[in-house]
Amino acid sequence: MRLLLIMVSAFILASEVNAATYVSIVGPRNATLYNNQSIYLGKVGPGESFYISASPNTTNAQGQSVVLGWDTIEAISLPAGWDSQKAALYEDPMKMKVTVPSNAKSGKYMITVRTVNLNNYSKIGNLTFYAYVNVTPDVFRLIVTPSSIDVGPGQPGDLYVTINNTGISDDPFIINAYGLPAWNSSDEVISLHSTRNSFVYPVYLYEPGSYRFNLTVSSATSPLINESYGINMTVKEDLANDYQALDKGIALSPVIEEPVYSFISILDSAYRYISAKV
Repeated sequence: MRLLLIMVSAFILASEVNAATYVSIVGPRNATLYNNQSIYLGKVGPGESFYISASPNTTNAQGQSVVLGWDTIEAISLPAGWDSQKAALYEDPMKMKVTVPSNAKSGKYMITVRTVNLNNYSKIGNLTFYAYVNVTPDVFRLIVTPSSIDVGPGQPGDLYVTINNTGISDDPFIINAYGLPAWNSSDEVISLHSTRNSFVYPVYLYEPGSYRFNLTVSSATSPLINESYGINMTVKEDLANDYQALDKGIALSPVIEEPVYSFISILDSAYRYISAKV
């Protein structure tokens, strides 16, 4: 019996992580964690996915470096309805994926994560830490300029869309315009977590008139995550807009008028050439 107790105690000690052993978290936040410590990762939207990334390198009980000491990283406890995929073996860095269900309520959640040394080959055991995230649809900021555009029929009006991703997900965003007749064009863009990126989104119509529409950016994985800007658009059928657009190679007018507009464009280009020479 005494021998059995000694063997069990030795196994437990061998399985426990050494006090000097740590894990270096490299995404979405940077931190050095020891056994049973915790980290707050940031905000994530309902329906979004994010990665917890860590270096496989650490130290042993004597403080000696252990290269590729961790073989994988995995979740051993998740909130109800959540999903995860452990890192592939021997990744560098190790990347564990976590997916939040689309019906997750706003609030703070905890994930129990473990870094694994397979078969305790490096004699460092396994390490457990606790990752906290805040679930909220408020995971990005949107800026759109200008708020008003004047164009000719069929002439693109460029909108400049800036997405400041304050969350921890790298899931794509969808840019679209709602409220324009017969408009059905969207762009899928990437704005990585903790970055600010700008994109050009052209809008055009062929019918003259005044229009009011919403430029909307939403998460590709959750319609709950979205922001909109109201835009005024005026489409004017006048020669100034048309021949400037023709110089850019954009066909704006009915076929019967194209020879006339082309001639006007040639005259305008000739006038500017002569003026530059004088």
